[in-house]
Amino acid sequence: MDVTSPATTGQVADVLAATLGVDRGRLTPSTPLFGSLPELDSMAVVEIVVALEERFGITIDEEDITAEAFATVASLAEVVAARRGA
Repeated sequence: MDVTSPATTGQVADVLAATLGVDRGRLTPSTPLFGSLPELDSMAVVEIVVALEERFGITIDEEDITAEAFATVASLAEVVAARRGA
């Protein structure tokens, strides 16, 4: 169930684009991430988590960093929304 706002999803996509150096236009809520974007490797995951924490003022727990969380832009936005208490 998608409980995230379009604004949050868009901001997550902005962070992904900036961190991975990919065209923002490539990233929609349903864009597959881990395993689909060659730019998204294990080091990039760490960079993305740090960038999201800074952007949203949240802490993402280690147990939140899963393949399911990084499945799509929307699933990653759901993790952010949950951490923000949204």
